[in-house]
Amino acid sequence: MKILKISMLALALGLMSFTVISNEENTIVKTTEANAITWKSDVIEVGQIPQGTPKLIEFQFKNTSSKAVVITNVKPACGCTAADYTKESIAPGKSGYVKATYNAAAAGPFTKTVTVTTSAETNPKVLTFKGTVVAKS
Repeated sequence: MKILKISMLALALGLMSFTVISNEENTIVKTTEANAITWKSDVIEVGQIPQGTPKLIEFQFKNTSSKAVVITNVKPACGCTAADYTKESIAPGKSGYVKATYNAAAAGPFTKTVTVTTSAETNPKVLTFKGTVVAKS
């Protein structure tokens, strides 16, 4: 009988050590507007381009949020690409662009990226373009 009481006490103490206490007062809920910018395409296949001829690639987007959006930074992944973009504030419902000019100096396939940071989204958007530079004959 004594062993049964000790066993039940040990079991009860063991179960109490696994009690989960929830504190809902410390819960933080963060709401953000989903996809403030909608890109027409975030990957563009340019096909074959001749070696030595710069290629202009244009990414278009629309501000689908309820607030004006500003592009704060555009960074090509390498020195072989120059970038331009809409500098002024883009009002809700309006469109803008990011342009990349690729210097097609080296023959062969390529995949390049441009990273875009805006005032509306916390994570930068990576835009990709790819194709093949064809050597001059």
